[in-house]
Amino acid sequence: MPSVKTWQLIAGAAAAGLALSVATVAAAGPWDSGQRKAERDRAASWGLTGGADHGGGPGSGSLPQAAPSAPGVLDATGPGAARGQAAAAPGGGGLAAALGPLLADPALGSVRTASVVDTATGQVLYESGAREPMTPASTVKIATAAAALTALGPEHRIRTTVVPGATPGQIVLVGGGDPSLTARKKRPAGSGGSLVALAADAAQALKAAGTDTVSLGYDDSLYSGPARHPIGVNPNIALVTALAADEGRPDDSTSGPVDRAEDPARDAARAFGALLAERGVKVTGEPARTKPAAGAQPLATTLSTPVAGLVERMLTNSDNDIAEALARQTALASGQPAAFEGGEKAVSARLAGLGLDVAGSRFADGSGLNRADKVSAGLLTALLAKAADPAHPELRPVLTGLPVAGFTGTLRGRNAGASPAAGLLRAKTGTLSGVNSLSGTVVDTSGRLLAFAFLTANTPGPEGAEKALDKLAAAVAGTA
Repeated sequence: MPSVKTWQLIAGAAAAGLALSVATVAAAGPWDSGQRKAERDRAASWGLTGGADHGGGPGSGSLPQAAPSAPGVLDATGPGAARGQAAAAPGGGGLAAALGPLLADPALGSVRTASVVDTATGQVLYESGAREPMTPASTVKIATAAAALTALGPEHRIRTTVVPGATPGQIVLVGGGDPSLTARKKRPAGSGGSLVALAADAAQALKAAGTDTVSLGYDDSLYSGPARHPIGVNPNIALVTALAADEGRPDDSTSGPVDRAEDPARDAARAFGALLAERGVKVTGEPARTKPAAGAQPLATTLSTPVAGLVERMLTNSDNDIAEALARQTALASGQPAAFEGGEKAVSARLAGLGLDVAGSRFADGSGLNRADKVSAGLLTALLAKAADPAHPELRPVLTGLPVAGFTGTLRGRNAGASPAAGLLRAKTGTLSGVNSLSGTVVDTSGRLLAFAFLTANTPGPEGAEKALDKLAAAVAGTA
């Protein structure tokens, strides 16, 4: 059997081929760089979407009609009061008159905060309790996205590699934390890391070295701390591990809740071993956790979707697994441990580095499943305004990834049809028991791009709260 040195010579040639393939992908066009990648995925597959704690399944609404011109503001509904003193900037009286009564809807619970900002000027058009930290649910993914893009850059790709092991005849599958990694022979719509392609390249390198039998190890040690999210076993999220294929999903789903694998890293290694066997490389024994040889060079590499595309997919589908992966990647890029605590420190530091006031905020996880997360409506609108700033083009996927009302992702069935917000509003939804939120951007009747955030607590039920939030967003769209 050839030595590790022989394999390393072959790895050098493989690396040259990898560089060429990366250059080819980069020249292929904007989609792979994250320009509405999630929407292209959606158009290609037209499958059901929906985030971890959102709807989107059967019965969520019929296909949307064409978006009409924006009519006048919706009528106010219901009694009640928002938290804090509402304020409107000069020229924002129309918003105050429209939003005040809507924000008082009892369906929004006992605590409601709001912020509306003109992204071009930074002018606050309306606010109510805008600096009060609230549990944001999945709207915290806006913060996760901005931090990851700042730390890594939109074109960064996460590597999954195969390297020689520490013992003769052993190879090791090394996870880099790619949440787009798939073991499916027919990929889900869109690009991402592929165990199928990785196995083909590894088998070719091994055969060229005269090797047709190996033992297989796998290394998922890049992340530290607990892999289980604090909410415990939950179909909305897999174990947070540096090596997993298809988010640990045992079926053909690509989003939404489903029971996950007990050991995603082991299952990914088993799938990789089977793919090697199909390509004429026999794998002896069961894959085992191990470390690669010191200083070993990759025999084969596969690359994730660029960070911009991961951000868009995360926001459109409210993907918790991508969110936690991006938080850990942000931690690694910031010199922090790749754990929940490291992600919290890294995200906070990256947002502060953008000049944002993060006082009172907490980013206990990247997905928003943790109720310990705290952000204010004002921070969310400041983040969105920063993403719209021409001085920060790297943050643009934060805006382009937001679902479109009446058309895509978790907003496909909301503010659809005759709503003045249909097609004009892009927003991230947030839902936990008793917590409902909505934050995004909308073009108002005068053509301004406005950022808004509405955060609530102690809501009596998600259906009524979502309808009330949609009325608020529609009012922002329909008010000059």
